[in-house]
Amino acid sequence: MQRTIRNLQDTRCVAKIYLLAMRDVPPLDGCEMLRVGSLASTAAMRLVARHADTVYTLIYTKYTTLEWRPYALERFLRIADDSNAAILYADHCQWRGGQQILCPLIDYRKGSLRDDFDFGSVLLYRSDVLKAAVGSMDADYRFAGLYDLRLRTSREGEVFHVNECLYAEVEGDLRTSGEKQFDYVNPQNAGVQKEMEAACTNHLKAVGAYVEPMEEDLDFSAGSFPFEASVIIPVRNRVATIGDAVRSALSQRSSFRYNVIVIDNYSTDGTAELLETFRSDERFIYLMPTRTGLGIGGCWNMGIHHPACGKFAIQLDSDDLYSGEHALQTIVDAFYEQRCAMVVGTYRMTDFEKNEISPGVIAHREWTQENGHNNLLRVNGLGAPRAFYTPLLRELNFPDVSYGEDYAVGLAMSRRHRIGRIYDVIYLCRRWAGNSDACLDMAGVNKHNAYKDMLRTLELEARITLNKRKEGYGEAR
Repeated sequence: MQRTIRNLQDTRCVAKIYLLAMRDVPPLDGCEMLRVGSLASTAAMRLVARHADTVYTLIYTKYTTLEWRPYALERFLRIADDSNAAILYADHCQWRGGQQILCPLIDYRKGSLRDDFDFGSVLLYRSDVLKAAVGSMDADYRFAGLYDLRLRTSREGEVFHVNECLYAEVEGDLRTSGEKQFDYVNPQNAGVQKEMEAACTNHLKAVGAYVEPMEEDLDFSAGSFPFEASVIIPVRNRVATIGDAVRSALSQRSSFRYNVIVIDNYSTDGTAELLETFRSDERFIYLMPTRTGLGIGGCWNMGIHHPACGKFAIQLDSDDLYSGEHALQTIVDAFYEQRCAMVVGTYRMTDFEKNEISPGVIAHREWTQENGHNNLLRVNGLGAPRAFYTPLLRELNFPDVSYGEDYAVGLAMSRRHRIGRIYDVIYLCRRWAGNSDACLDMAGVNKHNAYKDMLRTLELEARITLNKRKEGYGEAR
């Protein structure tokens, strides 16, 4: 940190340096210490605002070494002047193994509501906007103060991404993408998540996108179906796992008729030949798209529009298994008990041999019927397995992509209908080297995050429009 202070002092445009620190951090030369109990708290943001007496306020969110490129801070401030943005953030490099690795970031959208949006560690605020945002804060968060500041500031001006590498730093979190993606469901982070949810919900109310709790029970009498349920399994080149998945689906015991629809997306590794061995079971339906190049969502659409698709379409990934022989019965029972458009279960993370691995059971207990459909705009997923009332699903359809297709449908369904939950483990999510999201590079992570932010932006706008129509209808009456 002392080196970071010196690097800042070496630039000609820094007016004064403050260090937000916990009580046990020793003083550092060249800066004034501001003692706080939590670095991301509302109290810390108020302290920052109280000392923000220059045009811009730069917040560095780490304690690791920060190195500016030559004249980069001057460049940052010039862009701030030209853009008149409320918040600015920039691409940067990370020191890894003695080398600088470029870390390009993604653009911020109106729907970029997740609290783990990657801004890098340097945030530049217009001080007048920062002070106004802090002045409007009406909650005292221990963990969500910086997140609350970002949301409030974003309502007052643009969040601007500088597509230039301005600085380098040391990265402390070297976990893979597959490990990081479950942080928000870690029980140890429950208190943090509750605060983040509250801050996000307040933001949704402020922008007119908050949706009231769902009260209406769904009527399942629409249409006639040859089966009560269908297990839908899109697959491409999963010869090592697809046999286990199909056997898991066909071994289900239920009080109703069901089938298993597998959509083979032109596999080339022996998957198709293995699936031939199941054709003798009349419940097994093998499909192949009429065209190549479909994503997982496109394959799902083919399955749900097949004449043999059941009233409820139930997910099973080609890598995964149901945890027991009554999973389908549990899911269908939940539909009738909760009268909802979609049911989401609880799963256990396992290795290829079905041994439990960290983080263990993922139940998404942060979901509440009162606010889960709003909080879904902040978090990255719903859970698994996912099951849908087919008539509604056929109206929506999946986007023809291979990541986030289920999240898109979940967002759209939760706008108008109740989502049901099952908190018993009914699904095994097997992690192995072949998982598509096990170890993504930064480009892959950015692509996934940008897509979900786009979905959130569309949903945010749709909910704002829905609320405006409701208000107009109410006034007309």
